[in-house]
Amino acid sequence: MVGTVPSVSVSYARSGSSTKANALGMRPMQERAYEKRGEQYLLIKSPPASGKSRALMFVALDKLHNQGLKQAVIVVPEKSIGASFNDEPLMQFGFWADWTVAPKWNLCNAPGSDNGGKVNSVEGFLKSDDKVLVCTHATFRFAVDRFGVEAFDDRLIAVDEFHHVSANPDNKLGLHLGQFIARDRVHVLAMTGSYFRGDAEAVLAPQDESKFDTVTYTYYEQLNGYEYLKRLDIGYFFYSGSYAEDIVNVLDPAEKTIIHIPSVNSRESTKDKIREVEHIIEELGEWQGTDPATGFQLVKTLGGRVLRIADLVDDDAVKRDRVAAALKDPTQKNNRDHVDIIIALGMAKEGFDWIWCEHALTVGYRSSLTEIVQIIGRATRDAPGKTRARFTNLIAEPDASEEAVTEAVNDTLKAIAASLLMEQVLAPRFEFKPKNPQSGPTPGFDYGEDGYDPEKTNVGFNEATGQFEIEIKGLVAPKSEEAQRICQQDLNEVIAAFVQDKTTIERGLFDPELVPEELTQLRMGKIIKDKFPDLDEEDQEAVRQHAVAALNLTQKAKEVALGGVGDDGEKSPNTAFVDGVRKFVNVHDLDIDLIDRINPFGEAYAILAKTMSEESLKQVAAVIGAKRVNLTIEEARELAKRALRFKQERGRLPSITSPDAWEKRMAEGVAFLQRMKAEAVRG
Repeated sequence: MVGTVPSVSVSYARSGSSTKANALGMRPMQERAYEKRGEQYLLIKSPPASGKSRALMFVALDKLHNQGLKQAVIVVPEKSIGASFNDEPLMQFGFWADWTVAPKWNLCNAPGSDNGGKVNSVEGFLKSDDKVLVCTHATFRFAVDRFGVEAFDDRLIAVDEFHHVSANPDNKLGLHLGQFIARDRVHVLAMTGSYFRGDAEAVLAPQDESKFDTVTYTYYEQLNGYEYLKRLDIGYFFYSGSYAEDIVNVLDPAEKTIIHIPSVNSRESTKDKIREVEHIIEELGEWQGTDPATGFQLVKTLGGRVLRIADLVDDDAVKRDRVAAALKDPTQKNNRDHVDIIIALGMAKEGFDWIWCEHALTVGYRSSLTEIVQIIGRATRDAPGKTRARFTNLIAEPDASEEAVTEAVNDTLKAIAASLLMEQVLAPRFEFKPKNPQSGPTPGFDYGEDGYDPEKTNVGFNEATGQFEIEIKGLVAPKSEEAQRICQQDLNEVIAAFVQDKTTIERGLFDPELVPEELTQLRMGKIIKDKFPDLDEEDQEAVRQHAVAALNLTQKAKEVALGGVGDDGEKSPNTAFVDGVRKFVNVHDLDIDLIDRINPFGEAYAILAKTMSEESLKQVAAVIGAKRVNLTIEEARELAKRALRFKQERGRLPSITSPDAWEKRMAEGVAFLQRMKAEAVRG
């Protein structure tokens, strides 16, 4: 049986702004990108469906016509995404030029291998007078290998789905990009809906990343500016036995749904994907045959409705291709009744556009956070009559009798990390200010019923921009431009690294003796140092404090807000989340020490305890407890550093008998190092 869990639910204002175009035919994100069209290195971070491909067209046309660049090379991860860059009649919407790609230069449509004829085509394009080429990441990698980076001088390289790049030297695309940036003769436009990777690798090396100017358009701005969609729910559910038996408990046939069944190599798979699809269809109703035009399965529900189900799992390539073609049929794009449920295995993720999708239902943990962001993006398109969307992750409960129990525990932790990160990504943006006697209200921000109180820490919310302004006592403000940029734009990337850190999440959820500061100060501090080695200590501390505050305030808002939105979702927009933050701040006069004393995983554990059987929860705790190390030398050194800071502030070293758990832990760190030193002297 599936254990149900309160979903994270975020509601939005539906202002309509993100779908409205200006005089040049640009939506807000595209306008923001176009304002920075003169930058040599530009990174667009923007959610699925916000119009990144068209933003690229506007910027590329300006670079080709007005900035002296010879050609534009557009690089996409897979062939199907190449269609996003087909001809667009931009002039009819107010722009000064149309976007055209000669059919022979869209290599995503060309026959042949990435490493053969397509690379020859790249060479032909570079020698031609034509302006735009579209190819896959693979074709581009082979072309750079063969012709060298200098062959692309004075051109625009546009990389779509940029999170496929990595600073890891084994990542070919990342390596080439580093070479392009070192040579400094091309312009680069990078686009992504999720600037973090599932493997927690950095996308770019810090010295390369600092060269990019960033356009950030948040999920909140995107969803808040929709016309129809006003609520998004995210939930994970645990089941025991076979998922095919339990899927009906979370699958509502009345909702337009994409079901991603598990990879055949995963724990959740029964190893018979065809039977799994058949079972889902049997659970939904009585099979009526196949639609001859589309290849969709027709299934009659108990209520008498006939569902149209697209099966993209079928091993018969002819059948599968016919179904895929029917889903892409441009004449059916705006027909809500064209299809009801899509069942997929490796398909229908990034770049797949079905605006009517209301429920993205994923079975089994996905190894990459970016994949989860992409899957959620399938459900967050705006469409008439679609007011609510949801993402559900169905996960197998760990079973202690399995050999793979450790793997199962890891999957569970990763699913929780993904959920925490998505809450952060979907929430309004936090801006933190140090509270001091000179502090006052900021125009445009609403401070609640009682208004701004100069005696306390305040929370302001700007509904138009979806921005919180929160005062915190003792907060270190970022000094350098880079630290300010990180605090304003990149906190989610820092939080992604933190929640994906295995030791951090294990201890946060299952260590009964945990002192929260060990995570918020030591682990987060180490992540910041590793991620931003060029920042000075004070700026590293500023970024650490901002990241911890953003994560913990989202968790506290969720704690207050869970259950705050009724099933009808009719509360005023986003009120549950805003109220949650307000209530928490009003009860506590916010200072940084208080925020550091919150375990960021406390609320996640409370949800886990509701959804997982008590027996499984104990087993998971036992697996993690068995490998706990009390203190590493690296942690002891960090504790000793914090102890020195404590001494500077209080005039004494921390005491090992202190009733304050954090002071005691710092003293233990100092004592641990003294013991190590004494043992080294004794030899």
